[in-house]
Amino acid sequence: MVVSTHSSLLMRLRTAEDSVAWNRFVQLYSPLLHFWVTRLGVEPAQRLDVCQEVFVALIQRREWLEAQRPTRFRAWLYTVTANKCRDLQRRLRRSTEPESRADLEPVIPAPQDELGEQEYRAYLARAALRLMRDCFSESTWRACWEHVAEGRSAADVARELGISENAVYLARGRVLKRLRQELDGLWE
Repeated sequence: MVVSTHSSLLMRLRTAEDSVAWNRFVQLYSPLLHFWVTRLGVEPAQRLDVCQEVFVALIQRREWLEAQRPTRFRAWLYTVTANKCRDLQRRLRRSTEPESRADLEPVIPAPQDELGEQEYRAYLARAALRLMRDCFSESTWRACWEHVAEGRSAADVARELGISENAVYLARGRVLKRLRQELDGLWE
């Protein structure tokens, strides 16, 4: 299945009808949300529910995406995630504790404290590359993956795949161009 992506994923999320964009976004961001929710102390049984609440909040605020820069989006997404975790903690406290003034919220670090910019970009790139795998022929995909992600020389990859070095560079260029298109708007 080849999916064309000429506009940024965030731009495409503005319309609820673009199910391909929403599915791509959920696949791309679910592991990151799960990471954040885990680090924020949510029990395993509730993690998926909290992540779903974050996606619902995003759907409800999709018009907000129009004016946001990628770094603001990430901060906003983290803030929504942290707030959903706080909401869950409050609900759990209310159901298990009598009225108490233990309403002091735990300090929830900013996203840059949890996952630095470089790690965030690397995470997004790896996740997007995995999702895009079905958009390319196996030889194109492998040539790029082995050369870029695995750090192997173009000559070694070409020899292993039975293609020219130039074909490795062309594959890398095609896949990375598509990666930039896919991640356009998700970072500056």
